[in-house]
Amino acid sequence: MVVRFTLKEGHGEAFDELMRRTVAEIQRHEPGTLAYVVQHVEGEPNTRIFYELYASDEAFQFHQDAAHIHEFKEQREQHLERVEVDRLSVVTHAGLVGGNDGQ
Repeated sequence: MVVRFTLKEGHGEAFDELMRRTVAEIQRHEPGTLAYVVQHVEGEPNTRIFYELYASDEAFQFHQDAAHIHEFKEQREQHLERVEVDRLSVVTHAGLVGGNDGQ
């Protein structure tokens, strides 16, 4: 999954702090979350890109149902102008457990 957040002017620091707390909870409680990367877009100070990778549909659902994600979704609204979500499926990969088998 790739999620693009467009932040309200002046909300970057507060949103980034919210993300640091949320990602710490993801690391502690979500073994099925293989990657959860929050990125700043160079030249676009009000844009954040999330790259999320889950071990399975069940791991994604566990993530969606987690209390820390519900809290994040409530708190993020004050910082956002727009959210765009792309759900992806793997064609091939390298660097993941299981190697590069194209599955």
